[in-house]
Amino acid sequence: MPHDPFSPATAMLAGMPAKYLFMLIPLLGLACFAWIIARRMVPLLRAAPDPRLERIPERIFLVLKLWLAQWRQPRYVLAGMLHIVVFFGFLILAARSIQMVVLGFVDGFVLPGLGGALGEVYNVKKDIASTAVLVAVVILAVRRAFFKPARYEVPEKLGKDHTPEALFVLGLIATLMISESAFEGSLLAAQGEGASSATFLTLTWLFERMLSGVQVSTLAGMNLAAYVIHDLTFFFFLCLLPFGKHFHVITSLFNVFFMRLQTGNIKPVVHGISDAQLDDVKSFGVKKFEDFTWKHMLDFYSCVDCGRCSDRCPANAVKRPLSPRFISIKARDYAFEHYPILGKSKTDHVPLIGGIYSEDEIWSCTTCGACEEECPVGIEYIDKIVDLRRGMVDDGMVPQSLQKPLSALEKRGNPWGKLEKKRAEWTAGVGEGVQVKLVEKGETAETLYFVDSITSYDDRMQKIAQATARILNKGNVDFVVIGKDEKDSGHDVRRFGEEMLFQSLKEQNTEAIKASEARRIVVNDPHAMNALRNDYADMPPVQHVSELIADAVESGKLKFKPLANSSKTYTYHDPCYLGRHNGTYDAPRQAIDCIPGLKRVEMEGNCRDRSFCCGGGGLMLFYEPEEEQRMGVVRVEQARQAGADVIVTACPYCLTNIEDAIKVAGLEGKMEVLDLVELVDGQLQD
Repeated sequence: MPHDPFSPATAMLAGMPAKYLFMLIPLLGLACFAWIIARRMVPLLRAAPDPRLERIPERIFLVLKLWLAQWRQPRYVLAGMLHIVVFFGFLILAARSIQMVVLGFVDGFVLPGLGGALGEVYNVKKDIASTAVLVAVVILAVRRAFFKPARYEVPEKLGKDHTPEALFVLGLIATLMISESAFEGSLLAAQGEGASSATFLTLTWLFERMLSGVQVSTLAGMNLAAYVIHDLTFFFFLCLLPFGKHFHVITSLFNVFFMRLQTGNIKPVVHGISDAQLDDVKSFGVKKFEDFTWKHMLDFYSCVDCGRCSDRCPANAVKRPLSPRFISIKARDYAFEHYPILGKSKTDHVPLIGGIYSEDEIWSCTTCGACEEECPVGIEYIDKIVDLRRGMVDDGMVPQSLQKPLSALEKRGNPWGKLEKKRAEWTAGVGEGVQVKLVEKGETAETLYFVDSITSYDDRMQKIAQATARILNKGNVDFVVIGKDEKDSGHDVRRFGEEMLFQSLKEQNTEAIKASEARRIVVNDPHAMNALRNDYADMPPVQHVSELIADAVESGKLKFKPLANSSKTYTYHDPCYLGRHNGTYDAPRQAIDCIPGLKRVEMEGNCRDRSFCCGGGGLMLFYEPEEEQRMGVVRVEQARQAGADVIVTACPYCLTNIEDAIKVAGLEGKMEVLDLVELVDGQLQD
């Protein structure tokens, strides 16, 4: 095939070689892109430290799984699959885009390795990819414009609708696909009969067919025009990405690589500062934008604006003033405004609380982790929320409803302010033949049953402790409880921003646990389990009672009698801190399913790692949020729709919230809720 006039590198524009223009476009484009990225890096360089280079093999695996394999995208089937098509289309076409740029000034350029037979294979793939991407883009555009999901909506008070930006970017992607295919199709049409042909039923094939028989001079002009459009669109698109939500095209790979590797834990107040040095820290938490860590700022840049986090957020579902999506978007908007691409960075430090976020917005979070579980690019929310709360607590901005329980925790070690000596009174109701050892009496055992506050003091929840003691006894477990020296685990104290109070509770509990000489710890409360596993240090192995029950059933230590009333249908509610944060999903189900005659159904779409939070544990029981409906009521309705009469859970706080929700929903007598240990205790063979 003659090169002239079909190669952009040999074409003439206004009497001058076009290749000079085609060298200038990428030089200017890359220079602009480098400048924009450098400016976007400024706030990250001023941010708080955040070491993220440990456990590199795990990070690489997450990149391969979440970024490359797009693991979380299909959780929303239509949008996810379309995004996967566009993503892999871009990956395949990346080589072609580089080749197209260089073709402008190097006649006949072919990337190394893409000549010969391999090049033919690649051409087939890139033709299919460009066609598939165009089809996906058209569907996405129609969906966005006419069938927009509610999770894309932007409340008026939170800014403008992002649909125009999304449609504009989709238009740019379509332009890239069409111009590349027109460029290739015009060349193939000029070659005529006997030359290689485009892949059947692809966009390139369509252009080749449409242009077949057109004069060579006309094809040359179309070829050059297609190249110019593609070149300009490519570099315009590249420089546009860091100006909005599509910045994730660049940042998502890095965000996934640097994402948190451990669930359930909370970042330290300041990285590099030990607990013993906290007294020397002058300011706690995040109060201004620059107090965020660089990784959290990268999160803001990486937000896809897909709304999945807010769609799964229970606080958002009941109309609390919290939408995780806008935690990221509002901070990104702040960064763009205060660190502009042109001009000097603004030096005024707007307070985050009152300036960007409201107090109620930040207190509304239950730290259930649903948002983080859903995010396809590994954005972290809980650490940001906790850091913002630390800042508020440090400045004395604590909701009035939380002040009394926090004060009681400081004085008495429990949020109700009850006497320490009453902590073990529940042991009087365990029944005959069950011995409960007490550390306060100098007794020790191999297993420590850590009861925590609500199960120790609440009359209803004491039944859980008593049932647990009977199960441990039936399973021949030698166990001990701490008694009056046990304090609240401090789990929610820490997550509500009272770091120093948490450190005090942790220190006292650590001493008491060591005094028990236990070699493992068993708990009912997933919050206590999470604290002991992820917030404390140098603890014996911590096991939730559901895991112990499942093991005992499997080994034959515990056996069940048939259910007396087999007409009821049961469902299991996954507590957030047992499931999402600690990955225990199967053990409770295994225990339930071993009871003869029991019928269990799943709350499909709202179970396991998509379980809907009951309303929050710990201090959330005392917080009085603005909301249209209780989370627990939503959860009860989900169970009812699944066909369940009985909800089984494995957390005292879930039990409390769901019991209240059944009353509020007017379903008393129609639905009931049990803790797993109550169900198991009632079905044990004598």
